[in-house]
Amino acid sequence: MRGGSTLDPSGYDAGKKVVGRKRHLLTDTIGMLLAVIVHPASVQDRDGAEPLLRQARRLFPFVERIIGDAGYQGPKMAAAVARTGTWKIEIVRRCDKHKFVVLRKRQPIPALS
Repeated sequence: MRGGSTLDPSGYDAGKKVVGRKRHLLTDTIGMLLAVIVHPASVQDRDGAEPLLRQARRLFPFVERIIGDAGYQGPKMAAAVARTGTWKIEIVRRCDKHKFVVLRKRQPIPALS
């Protein structure tokens, strides 16, 4: 049987100048995996996020907020978020890429009773 490299399509990411795949991950505030989608590297972050959000909305309807990096900002991503649920998106910007910075603590989502 052949491996995943022949079955899964790969693409070229012109920004990073690499051939391969891009993984879109959704985790909770402690890093537990909630959903994952794998796309060719040629798919932009904003375009690849919508299938992930649709999958996550069905499995985790109680999620209220999404936190993403700068690759997920803009009106196209905001429209995808609005089409897939009633959650809000928060973009975390890191201006100084070469220094370690402690981010503010994110409040966990309260458990359903």
